[in-house]
Amino acid sequence: MAGVITAAAVPAPTEAFDGSGVDGTAYLDVVHSAQAAPTWLDHLIGGYSTYGLALFAVLMLVAWWRARGQGPERAVRALAVPLITVAAFAVSSLLKVAVHEARPCQSLHVTVLEACPAPGDWSFPSNHATLAAAAAVALLSVSRRLGAVGLVAAVLMAFSRVWVGAHYPHDALAGFLLGAAVALLATWAVRRAPASLPERLVRGPLRPLLAGR
Repeated sequence: MAGVITAAAVPAPTEAFDGSGVDGTAYLDVVHSAQAAPTWLDHLIGGYSTYGLALFAVLMLVAWWRARGQGPERAVRALAVPLITVAAFAVSSLLKVAVHEARPCQSLHVTVLEACPAPGDWSFPSNHATLAAAAAVALLSVSRRLGAVGLVAAVLMAFSRVWVGAHYPHDALAGFLLGAAVALLATWAVRRAPASLPERLVRGPLRPLLAGR
């Protein structure tokens, strides 16, 4: 068994929704696979689960830097990516409070790679999956190549959250779909903005962020 696995001993809040009836068996299959996996693999997936969102920040920075030299419209789209990602996180956080789903490590009392969160740190949907998917889909409106890299990274992020035991598969899937939906709607709204908006912005205080030269 991998040395990074820690025992989950946190009871679920009595008022919480128990999501184990949705796909608890699939969750246990993944967690048991993590327990049987080599230590290096668990460290790799666990590290990505914890720190992998930094990759999306790097992709956003690269997209913005390139977009500055490709015209005001594309630069505005690039600047919108982090705002869209934050908006998706806000929606995800509101859903967490509304659903009140207990973490699987609390409901199923299993050993997991990541320390079991405290009661009240709700499971549905996965914020990590939401953030990753929103960033990836928003990036597609700026660069197909960077967006494609982001989509692969977002799928891996969603999977990693189940592997480390933090979420049920339906939490990760819902977070991914939520982030993608918010980003699609927001990028559509950005594209529908008046054509004169980027030019107005580039003549204002945001010029250093929008103009490459």
